[in-house]
Amino acid sequence: MHATANDSVIAVFKDHLEAEEAIKELQKSGFDMKQLSIVGKDYHTEEHVVGYYNLGDQVATWGKTGAFWGWIWGLLFGSAFVFIPGIGPTMIGGPIVSWLAGALETAVVVGGVSALGGALIGAGIPKDSVLKYETALKASKYLVIAHGTRAEVEHVKGILDNNKAESATVHSKLVEASA
Repeated sequence: MHATANDSVIAVFKDHLEAEEAIKELQKSGFDMKQLSIVGKDYHTEEHVVGYYNLGDQVATWGKTGAFWGWIWGLLFGSAFVFIPGIGPTMIGGPIVSWLAGALETAVVVGGVSALGGALIGAGIPKDSVLKYETALKASKYLVIAHGTRAEVEHVKGILDNNKAESATVHSKLVEASA
């Protein structure tokens, strides 16, 4: 067995419009959308999501952000609408959905963070960074998370930085792989 890097970059955006523009740029660059996750909420604004469903490949949302989330669900692999204590109603799309489910199923929630935080910690994100990301979500900001090799993640970080990310941070997790 040998260790391989499983890297992520997490960018914080002030609203769904800026997150959407960055995601469009990632899509144009050829980045694999199955390696992208997004987390956000909007309950402090007039742009409430008032409904959501997922039936196989058919996903729909209603409300003013419905077009945004409908577009996102069409790009990403996996989606959820959950209530996270301390954060509130939260929309999640991409591989992070399975991490969240895994954290909930195995009760991998580290003191002081939500289930989402536990999922991020399980993915190799340091606890101090997780607390920063949870604070951003509480302030109704959006997280765009890209997963991949170090080269892919560094490329994505450049795109996110050039598309109004308030911050974009690369994180690495070493995982054991068979030879």
